[in-house]
Amino acid sequence: MKSRLIEGKATPRGAYPHVKRVGDFIFISGTSSRLSDNTFAGVHQVDEMGSMHLDIREQTKAVLENIKDYLAAEGATLDDIVDLTTFLVNMNDFAGYNEVYAQYFKAETGPTRTTVAVHQLPHPNLVVEIKVMAYKKIM
Repeated sequence: MKSRLIEGKATPRGAYPHVKRVGDFIFISGTSSRLSDNTFAGVHQVDEMGSMHLDIREQTKAVLENIKDYLAAEGATLDDIVDLTTFLVNMNDFAGYNEVYAQYFKAETGPTRTTVAVHQLPHPNLVVEIKVMAYKKIM
């Protein structure tokens, strides 16, 4: 078993790695749109009062790009994902999430998927978190 943090990515907010490999299986911890400087993709201040717009499409893309980088560190790609679990704070965001998801995966070849609504995520600016399991033979 091998766990690792990926350089250039946001540090996990707890005692867990970005990636854990167990034989040919790769597990990616729940991943958000948080960037290495601790800002978040898909968060836009919309007025001088500090109101925020949380963009599900932009956050979903950032999450999948983070996952793509984590997999690359293990010599894998998004095509190697076999199971994906998505946590949405609001199911009203499902359509926007699904739209971006379809840019990365096809029903015929993509992973199995579960999407659930959660009360909240570890930061109020987050609207989506995704965790995955991939399979990639060690060469």
